[in-house]
Amino acid sequence: MQAKIEILSVDLLDKHHPLVNDLRSLANSLGLEFGWHYLLDLVWIISQLSLDKPSLHILDAGAGVGVMQWYLAERGAHVISVDRTDRVNLSLRFRGRYQVRGLRPQDLDSIPKKIYRGITSRETPLQNVLSDLAYSTVGIFHQGVSTTRGSVSIYHQDLLTLTDIPGNALDAVVSVSALEHNSPEDLVLVVAELMRVLKPGGKLLATLGAGNRDWFHQLSKGWCYTAESLRRLFDLPRNTPDNYARYDELLTALCNCAELRDNLAGFYFCSGDNGMPWGKWNPQYQPVGVCKVKE
Repeated sequence: MQAKIEILSVDLLDKHHPLVNDLRSLANSLGLEFGWHYLLDLVWIISQLSLDKPSLHILDAGAGVGVMQWYLAERGAHVISVDRTDRVNLSLRFRGRYQVRGLRPQDLDSIPKKIYRGITSRETPLQNVLSDLAYSTVGIFHQGVSTTRGSVSIYHQDLLTLTDIPGNALDAVVSVSALEHNSPEDLVLVVAELMRVLKPGGKLLATLGAGNRDWFHQLSKGWCYTAESLRRLFDLPRNTPDNYARYDELLTALCNCAELRDNLAGFYFCSGDNGMPWGKWNPQYQPVGVCKVKE
C-alpha cells in the first residue's frame, strides 16, 4: 500500500455495512457512543488493516476507552492503548471482557485496588461501585473461558515520548480523530515518534479533520487541514494522492447523511461546547484519513 490522503466518503457506510453493524453492536455492548463521524473513521482505518494475520502488534494512539482497541483485541491483535488521560481505574466492564494489563505497573490498578478505591472514595456513587463489583465477578469467570485472543496494554503517556516502546516494534499504528488535538508544531514530532516504533513496512493510519483551508475548530479543539498541509506535517511525498478536488461534493453528501445524522450520540444534546453543539446536525468539517508506510 502506498501513502495516501483521503477525505472519508459516507459511501463507506454502505460499502462496509457488515463492519458498521459489528461496530455498532460492540459499542452498544460496552456502553459506548460514537463521535459524530467516528463510524467513518473506524471503518476506513479497519478496512486498511490486514487483521487476518496472527498476533499483530498495534498501537492505538489517543485511544481513551474508544471502540477501536476493543475491536482489534477481539480479532486477535495485541494493542498498546496510549492516551495522555490517566486510565489507572479503567472500568471493569472492559477489564472483565478483555485481557487488559498496564504496560507499566503504574498504568493500571489491580481489580481489588480499584474496587477498594471506589468504596472509600466520597466522589464515587455506591451504585457505580456495586456495578463494578458485578463486572468483576463476570470478569473472573470470563478469564477462565476467554474467547478473546488479543490483549490491550494501557499506557499513560504523551504521544511525543513513547519511551517504553522500542523502535521498529509494531506492525501498525492507528489513531481515530486524536492527532488533530496537537498543535501543528507538535504534530510533526508526534508523527516522527509514531513512525519510530513501526516496523519497516508497517502502516500509520490516522484520521483527522479536513478543511479547504487550515483552521482551528474551537468547539472540538481540533485542527482542520488541507491536503498540502497534511503532506508537510506527515512528511509525505509531494505526489501523494488525495481527493480534495471533491471537497464540496463530499461535504454535501456528509451533511445529507441520514445514518449519521439520525444516530447522533446523546452527549451532543447536553452541551453547546462540543463538535455538534446541542445535537444540531451541522458538520463544519470532514474526517480525512492519512496512510503513511514506513520504508
